Parts: sequence; structure tokens; C-alpha cells
Amino acid sequence: MIKQHLSQKLLQKLSPQQIQFIKLLQLNTLNFEERVDEELLENPALEDGKDEEEEVERTFDEASDFDYEATKEEIDVSDYMNDDDGGVQLSGEYQGDDEEKEFLPAVYYSSFRERMMEQVTGVLKTAEDEQLADQIIGTLDDDGYLRRALSAIKNDLLFTQNIRTTVEDLERILNFIQVLDPPGVGARDLKECLLIQIKRKQEIGNNPVYKLAYRIIDEMMDDFSKKHYARILKKFDITEDYLRETLEFIAKLNPKPAQSGSEGAASKDFIIPDFIVKESYGELEVSLNSKNAPELKVSRSYSETLKSYEASKEKTQTQKDAVQYIKQKLDGAKWFIDSVKQRQNTLLTTMRKIVEIQIAFFNSGDEADLRPMILKDIAEAIGMDISTISRVASSKYVETDFGIFLLKDFFTEGITTDSGEEVSNREVKKILKEAVDAEDKKKPLTDEALKLILQEKGYQIARRTVAKYREQLNLPVARLRKEL
Repeated sequence: MIKQHLSQKLLQKLSPQQIQFIKLLQLNTLNFEERVDEELLENPALEDGKDEEEEVERTFDEASDFDYEATKEEIDVSDYMNDDDGGVQLSGEYQGDDEEKEFLPAVYYSSFRERMMEQVTGVLKTAEDEQLADQIIGTLDDDGYLRRALSAIKNDLLFTQNIRTTVEDLERILNFIQVLDPPGVGARDLKECLLIQIKRKQEIGNNPVYKLAYRIIDEMMDDFSKKHYARILKKFDITEDYLRETLEFIAKLNPKPAQSGSEGAASKDFIIPDFIVKESYGELEVSLNSKNAPELKVSRSYSETLKSYEASKEKTQTQKDAVQYIKQKLDGAKWFIDSVKQRQNTLLTTMRKIVEIQIAFFNSGDEADLRPMILKDIAEAIGMDISTISRVASSKYVETDFGIFLLKDFFTEGITTDSGEEVSNREVKKILKEAVDAEDKKKPLTDEALKLILQEKGYQIARRTVAKYREQLNLPVARLRKEL
């Protein structure tokens, strides 16, 4: 027998407005600007008010000024109908005639793939060969390597473009590509990349160092990568000075050919800071990038349409449907403006607290002045959830008088010294980096030796922690740092 019963459950569910705010909060400046443009296109009731002569500015300095609960309530359409100024104006703190001076325009660079295709076009004998070259070049990774097997590329051409070819034809085209600039591009591994570059050098001049370098890479790549120099000296029966000169030549070769010069510049995004922290009259001022403070307003024409509807005595079904659509768009515009406003408040409140805690660093630019700080510290200080602070810190940058920094880099673990003082692990990493830079490369410091150096400076730290910090600094183990 089936029994029916009622039960009550308390569930925590995010409103659509909260979800919209969370999504906006985690966007960096560039993505946020794109999201605003997208909303302006999708919602005709939302307008860009920066060009309007009659505006009502709404400045927001503190997050507490925003009544978040109000966004959960259904918006009264009469708010729009009684708005004599045509809607709600939204403007940010960072504005003025000088704001354009803070940012340089992004310079366009053609990618290395585009540059390579420019070298191919019109050079190969047939259109079919150009298609094969285009496929291979398009398959190269961001370092310029061809990681995909030629047999797989043959299948790609057949299934996606209905082009039948052979591995031999692809090999022929690949050999042609490997002669193009930048030198080493099109290689299938590091060994082939270095050999291609050495061959290019040999074509320019007949130097015995080039010949020895080619043999070392070709015959003893594994020993070379592990720095087993004694084996190399024995095999080729050469002096240490001769080997040292050859190794210096090899070190100048580019292991990532696509990352060199303008090709490298093209592969990196132009960094647009989300925050600006500048010293002014002895005080640090925190502001948002102007792109984070768009001037948005509710459409006056949509509000006037609702007024006309209210004044109409006879309302057809078509009018009712149209007005229902207008109400939805007006509500959406209002909610979006409120979410943008809350995003700005949250960003500024969080950044101001970060500057307050890390005031020593923002005044000096010295990483040694960074204090230990975790997400929880900021969350508790400003009364927000840790997940909110995490979204603020994610993928955002701050411009200072000392350069542009990733926001999450200000969050570091603490280490207690012998004197009981708690310092940031960034300071420990700095000491570690300086010790490695100053070491005798013939006898590089082991992790145990680095641990002892740190302990002498008052940092009681385990060897495994030293190894973790060394890896985070992209420093190889002692054996791989050894030089002749």
C-alpha cells in the first residue's frame, strides 16, 4: 500500500540575481567588458548611458550601501514609469579626462602560424601541397612542435577535408616547413629542434663547435640532458674548455622556437589590469580600471511604452504580450545593473583590504615586505564568504608604481622564524633563489644544503619544503644545475 506524507526541508538556493552576480564577479576586466557588450546586444531595455547628456549619476563607494535583499524582490514597473530621467544611471569611481592615459593600446602581432603561412603561400608548386602545409602548420603547438603523428594528420585530412594523401607526402612537406623561420619550428621533439637549428648555423659558417654540438645532441642527447659531462668528455676525447664552449653555444639555441621575438609576443595576452593602486600626496589610492565601471541605464523608450500602456483604456492581447515582454526586459536590465554595481563594490572593498594588509609592499615594491595572508583573512575582515574572495582574486591583476602583479600572488602562507615572527613564504623563496643564483655552478647546492642556509637565517624548514619551493621557482635539482 502506498503511503503519502508531507515533509518540510530547509534548502539554500541561489536566486537568478545571485547567480548572475557570482558569474560577473569572477570575470577579469576584458571578459567583463565582453559580457557587458553581450548583455547590451541581447537586452534592448539596457543602454549604454555614457553618451547621454541627461544622466543621473549613482556613485557607489561602500559595499554596505547596496541592499542585496532588494534584488530578490519583484521590481515594481512603476519605478520605471515614474523615472523622469529615463532610467538608472551607473557610473564608476575611476573616471575623468586622464583615464585613457593609464592604459596603452594592445598592439596586434600576427601569430607564428600566420607568419609561416606567409612563407608558404606561392612557394609550393601545387595547391594540394599548400593544403598539406596548412594542415601541418595548424597542428603545431604553441612552442612550434609537431606533437601529432603524420599518420594521424593523414587521417585528419581524409575525415575532415576529404583529402587523400600519404605519410611520405606529409614528410616531404614537413621537411620543407622545417627550413622556414623561426629556426627549429616543425620539430617533433627537442632533439630534432636543436639539430635543425645547428644545421642552420652550419650552413652559415664552418665552425668545429657546431660539428661537436651536432654530435653531442645526435649521439648523446640523454647524457647531455642529465649533464653527465664526464661521459661526453670521454667519448669525444676533448678538453673541458672545448666542451664548455660547445655547451655555451647549445645553451643559446631556442628550445621553444615559436616563443621567440614577435611570435612569442603574439602568443601572450596583453595584460589589462583590473585595479590601479597609485600613491597620491602620500596616500595610496585604490581604483578600478574604467572598463569595470560601465555607464548603464534603463531604456527611456521602454519606460515610456509602459506609460502609454497604463494610459490606454482598451488593451488588446497583442499589447498585453508586448508589455509582458517589455517588463521582462526591464527587470533584466535592472537586475544586471544592480549585479554590476555589487561587483564593483565587492572588488573595491576586497582590494582596499588587501592594500591595507600589504601596505608595506605597496609602499616599497619589495616582496620581502609581503605579509602572510590567506583568503580567510580578507573574508573575515570584510564580512564576506571565502568563495567570494577567491573569485575576486582569480585571474585579476593590479597595476602599481612598481609594475603589474597577479592578485593571487599577494596570498601566501606564513612561516614562523626562530624569533617568533611570522613572515611570508615569498621571503623564503627569495632567499632560496638568491642562494641558487650565487652558488658555485661546478658544485651546486643540494636541497639539504639549501635547508641549512635557511635554518642559519632563522627559518626552520624541512628539506621536502625546500624542494617544493624550489620546484615552484622552476629551479631544477642540483645535478641539473651543474656546469663545467
